[in-house]
Amino acid sequence: MAVKLDKIFDSASKNSLFKNKFVLQSNYSPETIPHRDKEIEQIASILAPSLRGEKISNLFVYGKTGTGKTLSVHYVKDELLKRSGSNADGRILKIEYLNCKLRKVADTEYRILAELIKKLGGEVPATGLPTDQVYNKFIDLIEKEKQVLILVLDEVDQAVKKISDNFLYNLTRLNSELANAQISIIGISNDLRFLDNLDPRVRSSLGEEEIVFPPYNALQLKDILKNRSEEAFNQGAICEGVIEKCAAFAAREHGDARRALDLLRVAGEIAERQGDSQIKLEHIDMANNKIERDKILDVIETEPKQFQLVLLSILNLSKNSEKIFTGEVYREYQEICRKVRCELLTQRRVSSIISEFDMLGIINAKNLSRGSYGKTREIRSQIPNEIVEKAEAILKNSLNL
Repeated sequence: MAVKLDKIFDSASKNSLFKNKFVLQSNYSPETIPHRDKEIEQIASILAPSLRGEKISNLFVYGKTGTGKTLSVHYVKDELLKRSGSNADGRILKIEYLNCKLRKVADTEYRILAELIKKLGGEVPATGLPTDQVYNKFIDLIEKEKQVLILVLDEVDQAVKKISDNFLYNLTRLNSELANAQISIIGISNDLRFLDNLDPRVRSSLGEEEIVFPPYNALQLKDILKNRSEEAFNQGAICEGVIEKCAAFAAREHGDARRALDLLRVAGEIAERQGDSQIKLEHIDMANNKIERDKILDVIETEPKQFQLVLLSILNLSKNSEKIFTGEVYREYQEICRKVRCELLTQRRVSSIISEFDMLGIINAKNLSRGSYGKTREIRSQIPNEIVEKAEAILKNSLNL
């Protein structure tokens, strides 16, 4: 065994296809962002008054995953902070970023505030204080100095899904209580209908500026991949047609540049493990299958608790039958809720969660008519057999079962 491991490790150290793999990862910030000049200029023009110490309009940035939203906001943020200092009014500029998809950070209003307080140099207990007290702590912290505070809430729709839209309204209403500071919000969302689904009272306090990022087309994705691959791989590591195939796959997936970069990176890793000297077209197919499986597990892990309860109900029933029905899912869901002592949703709400899983491709739900017995849906799990056990383990661990 030791000899085999030595062979694997020696091969990995000598035959790397990669020059700098980090360039292909989602947390890499390139010096230039191709095909996003117009959107970056729009963001910059909205945020520019903050350099004069003025409160900017709230901004919401929309677009499918991997269309450069977060990257562009970060780019403008960094450029702003390079130029910021005390202005004529003596106000300073602070910009704080929070990813609302992170578990145990943005799943309650309390935790969102606690994380923002931490980023601003303060501290509150992880739990235990009334939310009003945490708001007061937040206000006291930002009122200590004259400042314009811009809060960037990435994947803000995820937080609203978990805890309601009240926290957005409360944040914007804080300005009426502030003398030295002013707060503005930049929300980033994959959901183009996000503002439409908010309470009208919340929407009226928020919806001031909106920018929509269109999907990248195949030619734009090819440019992005070509630029990154030159930094990421050693010369001659990529076969002809590989970049084009990656771009075509990602263009089909709503123009997702992140998906294209992941495909190229994973294909490179697979080629290396196989001892190949180049990334070939077949490696892209293998990478695509692997990413599809990993994406499903990622969705399962990050869904709210009620979604996880419904999905576990579906998986439990799918063990005994390939086809299951809405009523059966709801009965199983009720049983699991009793075990974990969780709030019970109505059958209508559970039905809408099933529809969301159908949209995500995790299940297939087909409408059926039962005549005088009404309508139901026939549900089939679409989770590949090889990852069902992993999916169940994630759900049971998350639900403490």
